[in-house]
Amino acid sequence: MQLTRYTDFGIRTLMYLALSPERETLFRIAEVTEVFDLSANHVSKIVHHLGKEGYLQTVRGKAGGFKLGKPADQINIGVLVRTLENSLSPIDCSKPYCRFSPACQLKGVLAEAVDAYLAVLDKYSLADVVSNRDELKALLPDLSIPVLEL
Repeated sequence: MQLTRYTDFGIRTLMYLALSPERETLFRIAEVTEVFDLSANHVSKIVHHLGKEGYLQTVRGKAGGFKLGKPADQINIGVLVRTLENSLSPIDCSKPYCRFSPACQLKGVLAEAVDAYLAVLDKYSLADVVSNRDELKALLPDLSIPVLEL
């Protein structure tokens, strides 16, 4: 099963924030887009959605930004994926319509596989996936040093 980019970027954003829970300044969309080389428009939509769902606290305005809305150990990865994904159905039997659909047993097998996939994700929190904090931080660019373009 493959997650959509939307969910992938949402998880990456939360992981990034979870690496610095003690940070006093709010995170900005521009920072996330620079770190992960993503579209600001895309990140804005994700941040808005994560804010509406309570994963982020958002502050509007010039001095605004966002931070985790709850501790990383209270953010379950399975619940997060269910929240961000539009559909967890691995196939669409209606486009084009499959003649086997009325009697197909594959749908049940695939539904069982999705349940198993989600059961594994349900075992982990955001804190679990960033428990190697030092390794992850070492992979990030130092945004405090301006990059000179030639």
